[in-house]
This record gives sequence, structure tokens and C-alpha cells, in this order.
Amino acid sequence: MAYDYDLFVIGAGSGGVRASRISAAHGARVGICEDFRVGGTCVIRGCVPKKLMVYGSKFAHAFEDAAAYGWSGLAPTHSWATLRDNVGKEVDRLNGIYLRLLKDAGVTLHMGRGRFMDRHTLEIGKETVTAEKFLIATGGRPEMPDIPGKEFAISSNEAFHIDDPLPKRITVVGGGYIAVEFAGIFNGLGSKVDVIIRRDRVLRGFDEECRGFVHESLEASGIKIRAETEIVRIEATNGKAPYRLHTRKGEVLETDLVMYAIGRLPNTAGIGLEKVGVQLDKKGAIAVDEWSKTTAPNMWAVGDVTDRINLTPVAIMEGHCFADTEFGGKPRKPDHRNVASAVFCQPEMSNVGLTEEEARRTMGEVKIFATHFRPMKATLTGNPQRVFMKLIVEAATDKVVGVHMVGDDAAELIQGLAVAVKAGATKAQFDATVGIHPTAGEEFVTMRAPRPEPGPAAKAAE
Repeated sequence: MAYDYDLFVIGAGSGGVRASRISAAHGARVGICEDFRVGGTCVIRGCVPKKLMVYGSKFAHAFEDAAAYGWSGLAPTHSWATLRDNVGKEVDRLNGIYLRLLKDAGVTLHMGRGRFMDRHTLEIGKETVTAEKFLIATGGRPEMPDIPGKEFAISSNEAFHIDDPLPKRITVVGGGYIAVEFAGIFNGLGSKVDVIIRRDRVLRGFDEECRGFVHESLEASGIKIRAETEIVRIEATNGKAPYRLHTRKGEVLETDLVMYAIGRLPNTAGIGLEKVGVQLDKKGAIAVDEWSKTTAPNMWAVGDVTDRINLTPVAIMEGHCFADTEFGGKPRKPDHRNVASAVFCQPEMSNVGLTEEEARRTMGEVKIFATHFRPMKATLTGNPQRVFMKLIVEAATDKVVGVHMVGDDAAELIQGLAVAVKAGATKAQFDATVGIHPTAGEEFVTMRAPRPEPGPAAKAAE
């Protein structure tokens, strides 16, 4: 049978766009569909606009610190509309770049939601296309609560389009990276921010010591964290703010905006996967093997829809590996080991490799090197912010298997150290590296003594 395309990609986010472009460069006839805007969550309503808003919010802290460095006469006011609209313009620009990348690569774009009719046929609106192979890269979507009054809450998608002026009181529900990042943004822009979490601390799944450091730092910045709290009902005043949040404990909290950031779900509904034999896992994500292949013989999936490591660079890697393997004659599997990540909360947190808990569970004896200190910039300002750094070393091999940092520019520092961890650098090699002075980063190569291990009594208490 003659197909319209050698490959058709469903979803024009980071992974889908990379896979389609590389496949086309290898000589494949490629089509792609998208039902919103080309660029995906990261470019349109995720990493990029969020980081720009983080930058915007940080100016408030810089203005506060400036007086200690001799600057006076600073009484700035902030325009939420200006920041919001300028961020929107940058998103528009990037969307245009992605459209041009597809066009220049010879990839045919079909706007609309794709739905499988059979294993080789996809319906997009009123048109139908056929392909020999399909790549599913539909990403994820924000999870929202199933409680009375949920229609009064927004998700991170809508957070980039809040009406001006920015509400004075904002409640963020959730303790993951999206929640703490937006809490920092809103706090920096002058709103009174409450964070509601069901557990005792934010950022579950990250290194426990780093979690505690971030949690305390957020509270020190003025963010109110209401731990072990759950919202069971939202009430509105004549259908609008202020809102009353009823908790399971019987408390009633009042706020002007409620934003939920309790997780993300794979975008697998409504695209006909059940018709073509694509199996989902217990979380509703597409089950794939180490080659990103699904249970359907001519279909693959990459990115957040597979719920492996939900990061943009990972989706790009997976998409590129797929294209090289299927169309480039260069078989290679995506490598999910030692993937660095960052949380752009304030203070910033970044890491690569294992947490202390993971290392102790999987490696046996480990050595922990850690330090915390006031950053040099804060010595004149009195700012209480501190920096925390941690190295995790496998005792048997001396390899550095985990690097963690909480503090300004953590992601920039960890990106470089991720190369060392990926290359298998040892603690001796870290020690032999001459630091750059005066910087925070030099601390990573000057931590000489490991932290003492807890005694038998302490271990028994754990």
C-alpha cells in the first residue's frame, strides 16, 4: 500500500518536532499534527514563559538588596500587564520559529487533533492521512481536583493569562516543582502567597535534605506553607473572588485566586489508542520499551505521554534517538541515567544523579559531603538566604554519584557538573580541580571531609 507519509507525528511539542525534523533530514516523508500551538507545553505554557516570569519576579529582591550597595531613590512599582504581555509576545515569536523549523525541514503540518481510525490511518478534523509509522508525542496536561467549586480554580496553563492587576492574595495548591515555582513568582511580584500541601514538606521525590532546605527558605521569603492540609470545597462570592477554601480540617481560608498544581496527566484520551492496540500503564501513560516502541507494531511514543522523565530535553533526546534508529540507520536508545534537572523556585534547586536516600538504598556504603553558607552577595545586605551544596560519593569506587544544590544559579552550576557525573568523575578528581575564587561553585571542589555517619542508636531511630 502507498501511504501519504513514511512517518506521521501526533503532537508538535519539543519531542515531536525534533523527531519529525531529524526523520525528514534522513529522507523520510513526514507529517505532523497539533491541536493548539506548535512548540508544546515548554515553549507555549511551561518552561520558557515561566522562567521569564521568574526573572521578572526576582527584580523585587534585587531592588531590596540594592540599598546596601549604595543605590538610593529606588521605589519601583510593577505592572503585571506589561510582564504578562511581553512574555506572551516572546511565546508568539518562538511559536513562529518552530513553525519555520518544520517548514524548512520539509515537514507538513496539519492543524487539528489526530485520532486513529486504524493502525495506518489518522483522522484530523475533516481530513484523513495515512502513514507507515506513527510517533505519539502528545505530552501531558495539568491535573485538576474533583471537588465542588473546582470551576473557580485555574491551572498553570491559565496562570500566564491572569487579568490585570495581579490578585493581592493567591493560593497555590500543590507541592511539586510547578507549585513552588509559581509561588515564588507571585510572591516576588507582591502578592500574599499561601501554598497548600497534603504532606509535610514540598518537593516530594527530591533529596530529603534539599527538600527541607527549600521548604524553610520559602517560608523565610514570606510564603505561608500550610502543610498536611487538603481543600475539599471552593466557594465563590457571586461566582467570583474572593473565594473561600474549605479544608478537611474544617478551616475556611479566603483568597483572591486559586491555582492548582497537583501534577500532570498524560494526554492519551480521545486519540483512538484503544483501536490500534497501544497499551497504557496504570497511570494512563503509554507503555514503551527501551526503544520508545509501543505495543502496536508500527507505533512509538516519546516525551511526557510516556511518563518516564518528564523534562523537555529528555523528550528531545528520545525523539532524536527514534529518528536516528528508524530512519537514519544509526540505532541508539535514549539514556535516562544521570539526567540533570532544576526547580526554578526561589532559592533555585538543581541536581544530577542519585539522592542520598537512593544511593543508600542501592549502593550500600556512601560518603556524604555537604556545606551551607551565606552567599557573598548577601554579606552586605543582611538577606537571610543561604546556599546548600551536597556531593554523594560511592565509597567503593570514589565516584560522585549525586550532586545537589539549593541557591542562586544552581541550574547553571549543575549543568556543568552533570558532564562530570555522566563521565564518571571521582571525588579525587573533584578535589584535584582548582576552584574559581570567589564563587559559590568553588565549594564543590573544596569539600574535603565527609559528614560523619550516624551511630547505631540514630540508625535504629530511623
